[in-house]
Amino acid sequence: MAGNLGCVVVSVDGNEGSMDALRWALDNVKLRPSSPDSTQPPGHFLILYVQPPPSIAAGLNPGAIPFGGPTNLEVPAFTAAIEAHQKRITDAILNHALQICAEKK
Repeated sequence: MAGNLGCVVVSVDGNEGSMDALRWALDNVKLRPSSPDSTQPPGHFLILYVQPPPSIAAGLNPGAIPFGGPTNLEVPAFTAAIEAHQKRITDAILNHALQICAEKK
């Protein structure tokens, strides 16, 4: 590919196929080189991960839950646990992608 690309966005998810796409891009896409006499910055890769919504209802409204549902205190704790879990997933995926980038240097 042309060696004058300023930015290439590669989307990744938990699927190994997306990591293979990242490897392919790192091996085959030619970015704009850094040059001391150039007015343009060197090219770069941008790794994108779009977090899907949780598969369970995180924004529960306690008033809408029949008898025996969570209390007002339980819902924020439940939501915080889901958010922490989603963050761990995101961190793991991005760390895997960054490890691939480091191996290609």
